[in-house]
Amino acid sequence: MHRRTLLLALAGLGLSAMPAARAAQWGLSESQASDGVRAALRQAARLATNQLGQRDGFWGDPQVRIPLPSQIRSAQSMLRRVGMSQQLDDLELSINRAAEAAMPAVQTIFLNAVQSITLQDALGIVRGGDRSATEYLQNRTSDQLYALVRPRMAQTLESSGAYRALRPIDQRINNQGGFLGGLIRSRSSGRSLSEQVTDDATRRTLNGVFHYVGEEEAAIRRNPVNRTTDILRRVFG
Repeated sequence: MHRRTLLLALAGLGLSAMPAARAAQWGLSESQASDGVRAALRQAARLATNQLGQRDGFWGDPQVRIPLPSQIRSAQSMLRRVGMSQQLDDLELSINRAAEAAMPAVQTIFLNAVQSITLQDALGIVRGGDRSATEYLQNRTSDQLYALVRPRMAQTLESSGAYRALRPIDQRINNQGGFLGGLIRSRSSGRSLSEQVTDDATRRTLNGVFHYVGEEEAAIRRNPVNRTTDILRRVFG
């Protein structure tokens, strides 16, 4: 049965009451629904993390390149005008290199999460929007990925000496008097500048990953050329 017919039939049904036999009634077996979604997510996750894990995967891509946090970017911009921004430029590069280096481990977490997709999950994803599989993966893995990526980011920045570039700026902010200094310190919530940079870089790393997983999922749904296996054609064709 054509997928459009399946989707129209599923639209009026609550997923919480959807037994495995109902999937077969509308043209998909339990294994077809689950295997098709798993195949789509595996393909999207591999393509996205392989792309971002290459040298310049983050650094060379304007859509996901990780900038310094805004309070440091202003200092970077001023220093660049007088040819003195090299330390902060190196810090920005180190952040992006750390994100690229984390991608093989991120891919492993994604592929493990894909294996836990249930029939009800799969049916919801099949009838969902262009990013429904990505949103499922994001909900299932974000905390685990953050716990994985942040220590790697911190270790890379520490070992590269990038944190040393932040110490004079951190000291200057802490010594800044008046309203402006108090405002900057209040926004830091008591965290050092290096902690803020690490947190910000980790979040942006994950945003970049899910951006491209979503792009790959949408390509599978919209373009038959991207349905590279029979099960993808059966479920999304």
